[in-house]
Amino acid sequence: MSKISEYLSHGHQHCDGLFVAAENAVADGRMAEAETGYCAFRDEMETHFTMEETVMFPAFEAATGMVGGPTEVMRSEHVQMRELLAQMQAAFAKPDAYEYLGLSETLLMIMQQHNFKEEQILYAMADQALESDAAAIIERMKAVEIAH
Repeated sequence: MSKISEYLSHGHQHCDGLFVAAENAVADGRMAEAETGYCAFRDEMETHFTMEETVMFPAFEAATGMVGGPTEVMRSEHVQMRELLAQMQAAFAKPDAYEYLGLSETLLMIMQQHNFKEEQILYAMADQALESDAAAIIERMKAVEIAH
């Protein structure tokens, strides 16, 4: 993968698969399996957010001068999603499958909108603005992935 958009979009697809597996396990009443799957999903989401927030967003902002633009919106949506993830984790402590599924439905809507904005707008802008540094930025994001 030589483009930032390809690398980060692949991360979205991976997280989506983990999300669906956890949700299916909850729907089937397999709460222990679901919690394990949920934790894998949550950890991958956090890694993805961290790669963007510590590597790609700062590089994009430095290259474009856009500090209060699309990256600020994405960061605020990351905060929203982190709050929902914490609430979903708490649903396992009860355990409450209905609460989890309601929260996961909300998270799914936010993720779909968020990913669309990133993949169709921000990542395309990043590919263009960071083209000459793409390989180095991807390597730095891979280092974050390994560290998590």
